[in-house]
Amino acid sequence: MSNYDTVILDIEGTITPITFVKETLFPYVTSGLTQFLNRTWDMPELKQQVELLRVQAQKDVQDKQHAVLIPTESEASVQEVKDAVIETIHWQMKADRKIGALKSFQGFMWKEGYESGVLRGVVYDDVVPALEKWKAEGKTIYIYSSGSVPAQKLLVGYSSKGDLMPFFSGYFDTSVGLKTETESYRNIAKQINKENETGSILFVTDNIHEIVAATEAGYQVVISDRPGNAPLGPESKQFKIVTSFDQI
Repeated sequence: MSNYDTVILDIEGTITPITFVKETLFPYVTSGLTQFLNRTWDMPELKQQVELLRVQAQKDVQDKQHAVLIPTESEASVQEVKDAVIETIHWQMKADRKIGALKSFQGFMWKEGYESGVLRGVVYDDVVPALEKWKAEGKTIYIYSSGSVPAQKLLVGYSSKGDLMPFFSGYFDTSVGLKTETESYRNIAKQINKENETGSILFVTDNIHEIVAATEAGYQVVISDRPGNAPLGPESKQFKIVTSFDQI
């Protein structure tokens, strides 16, 4: 890679094993959901999360998605509302949807797990040395992940390598656009004042569709090929592929 002064990193399959997300973070939500709702039901922040899910469910029904409407407490019993929330979250997670309402709720629930010490973000051994090197070289580092910004901060802030938040200058999620859309990368470049210098941005991810979108926006790109990641197809051969950050 040449002459890049900005690094944007994906999380899952890039700095964090996919197994941590699939086998630890997701089950934490699905297995503890009922108890979590019972424990936090009267919290104003939970009410906000439920409202986001309610609005999304209404949109999904309009779009003919397999969705369950979430009634308000004036329309149904508390238990019926909880049941609808649980059903909504389970089907959305089973479909691995990247929508904001789900990601926001997951982050809200993970916050309790991280702060209590039950959860610790798993980060590959080669990541911190690369972060230290980039910082020493004066490069600016960001994260762009489909997980919500609060969830991103929790993972790097409560990581197995300690608090990594000081390395990062900002965080982006799908509120800036879907990761497979070129316009998302243009939006990020604009927000970090690199609108006319996209060639100085390096984006690292495991997803070939994201690689293509970032390339079309003028970014330099690297594919992260970690254990457990989806197999790379022949179309990936035109890009630089690394199995460790020390190869970048």
